[in-house]
Amino acid sequence: MCDTKSQGHVEINGVTKTYNNGSTAVLNEINLTIDKGEFFCIIGHSGCGKSTLLNLLGGFIKPDMGEIKVKGKEISGPSNERGMVFQEYGLFPWNTVLENISFGPLINNKTKKQAKEIATEYLEFVGLSHVANLYPDQLSGGMKQRVAIARAMANKPEVLLMDEPFGALDAFTRINIREMLQKVWMDTKITIIFVTHSVEEAIFLGQRIGVMKRESKDINKIIKVDQPYPRDVYSASFINLRNQLEAELMEEISS
Repeated sequence: MCDTKSQGHVEINGVTKTYNNGSTAVLNEINLTIDKGEFFCIIGHSGCGKSTLLNLLGGFIKPDMGEIKVKGKEISGPSNERGMVFQEYGLFPWNTVLENISFGPLINNKTKKQAKEIATEYLEFVGLSHVANLYPDQLSGGMKQRVAIARAMANKPEVLLMDEPFGALDAFTRINIREMLQKVWMDTKITIIFVTHSVEEAIFLGQRIGVMKRESKDINKIIKVDQPYPRDVYSASFINLRNQLEAELMEEISS
């Protein structure tokens, strides 16, 4: 079990989660600390508990044991301080792109003018100023996911939680949008916790990578990615780390 308890921006202390009246264990005494402004990736096979952990961080479900804190305050439910981006875009089809992004600021008591200014700012961040007045069904999948990221960031959360956000995109679009996300993070230094099946994606984006295993139901290993940004996927150091992580994941399949 990987125990990294210390004071941090996000603290996960002894978190356990079960389903089916306690008969199915999903997470087992996870301890993890994430620093302010860190890009932390979580990888692992399907069923290892990655999405459950992210839903706990989002406050959508509660742990059976343990606690999760952001800035020293325990999570008790969903909050604007934690933005969430899912694989499904979840955009309102009846609203324009600008209206979709303005929605959060408006329900947080911003004026229409303020909300529009905030939405415009984040549309520029994700490179979509030119589609502000289009509707979601007029956008490509990659554009929709950029809008979803801008919408989550428009609430100016402390932490951005991302659950397989590029999983439904084609390979070329994934490469394009991960580069965009890397630039947005480097510009804003928002804390990001990013769940993915892609080892290459995790190395390209993350400062640290947590490896989750189905058997232990925990983050078994945390690997620091000691490579400068922007990262070269063809460099020897990148390829070596990718091979190391793939071997780590293959070990669980073959065991």
